[in-house]
Amino acid sequence: MTEPVRDSVEAALDLDEKEVYSHIAHESAQDIIRIISSLDAERARLHGEVIYYKDDWDDLIRERIAKGKRHTAFDFYNPALLDIWEAKVREGKKVRNLEKAGYAAIGLVLLVSVLASWLASEPYFLLGLSVLPLALLIRDVARERLDLIYYELTQFFIDELRSLVEKHGLDPERYKFKVFSGGYFSVETRRTPSGIFAIVKSSGRGG
Repeated sequence: MTEPVRDSVEAALDLDEKEVYSHIAHESAQDIIRIISSLDAERARLHGEVIYYKDDWDDLIRERIAKGKRHTAFDFYNPALLDIWEAKVREGKKVRNLEKAGYAAIGLVLLVSVLASWLASEPYFLLGLSVLPLALLIRDVARERLDLIYYELTQFFIDELRSLVEKHGLDPERYKFKVFSGGYFSVETRRTPSGIFAIVKSSGRGG
């Protein structure tokens, strides 16, 4: 019979005060690097890249809840993290829904114009064809907005990781994370045979 999963804070309470915060900071940093890589993978997919990296965000939250309501980074360290994360995810879903609604509206106009052409024997379908370029515009606007959402959220978590590393004296090398796009601040990237990894730069490292 397997042992029950212990709450992160319960496990930490077996340690002395300094080790408690070090333990929680370590688990928080592990959560954050998973989130960063997942977000950046989604951003790279928006750019048309084929990315095989998969780490379900909902899975991560479920894992944290399984450890108890106090789930490291999202409660003990900074309770606002989960709210900010979920707000951005909702914003992204809203953009995707608006994109789908735009395509549906264009499809409806095209269908109506074809039916009108058939019933009236007039080339009304040309009107429907004239709105097709709007589909490209909708796609580009949606992709740009989603890219910004993913970028802002990824950079936010990178900044949180950097703050955590500095505040608790963690070794940044232990918390390197896989990246698929670029343009982020306060990190240095390294190319390895298994991909590109980033490491946060603390103030002492010129960050």
